[in-house]
Amino acid sequence: MKWRGRRTSRHIEDRRGRRGMGIAGTGGLGVLAIVVVGALFGVDLTPLLQGTSTSYPQSQSTGTITAADEEAAQFVSVTLADTEEVWQAIFQQQFDRPYDPATLVLFKGVTQSPCGGASGATGPFYCPADNKIYLDTQFFTTMRSRLGAGGDFAAAYVVAHEVAHHVQHELGILSEANRIRRAASERESNAISVRIELQADCFSGIWARRADQKFGSLEQGDVEEAMNAAKQIGDDTLQRNAGRVPRPHTYTHGTSEQRQSWFLRGFQSGDVRDCDTFSAAAL
Repeated sequence: MKWRGRRTSRHIEDRRGRRGMGIAGTGGLGVLAIVVVGALFGVDLTPLLQGTSTSYPQSQSTGTITAADEEAAQFVSVTLADTEEVWQAIFQQQFDRPYDPATLVLFKGVTQSPCGGASGATGPFYCPADNKIYLDTQFFTTMRSRLGAGGDFAAAYVVAHEVAHHVQHELGILSEANRIRRAASERESNAISVRIELQADCFSGIWARRADQKFGSLEQGDVEEAMNAAKQIGDDTLQRNAGRVPRPHTYTHGTSEQRQSWFLRGFQSGDVRDCDTFSAAAL
């Protein structure tokens, strides 16, 4: 992926290196924090649905900020800037309205959000309560070493996927889907969650196509990196890798095949209307 020398985003909140700095916040009130690979680590994600504190520490950093950390932060900032330009154009073209970008919180170690705690183990997530994405760049090392999903475009796919949840929030999709989920059974709630996630994968594919058209950013093998990442974080693959028999009724993100298919659909189409997972008879 060609990314060096391009504009960085001004919507970065860098909490790395800070300890115990309190800021005000509001409760999550049942909002959903979307987490990429919590199932792999056996993390109980329910606290991310419940954050109700009115103040919380910004960050507790662990370790020093390395040169690799700084390069990863620069990469994330450029990728975020790319998503801003792409989605601003799409919102104007397809919705005749401005796009209000998300803020991306960089942290190292642990931090808090209105949606609950964040750490390298929980993975990146979007919190609709404050319109922020939370990301420990160490997660990219986890992707490479534990998930077998290395490569800079695989990392860009992760950022684009979380931005896609913000796009869903901006369009009113996320709040409506979560409203229905709260009144549904666990099985039904999981099924709706899968459709949320697959749509975000499709939106990520749209971003990849548009970014390449606008910036010429894709290099040979980049799409394959994203497709491999989508495969490695499919629910069925994660459950098998954790030594469990896949249980479809517990899926919350979709199978590897589904995630790859919807990313590719967005990449080939470039049109938001082709990412309507909620109306699809089959995923």
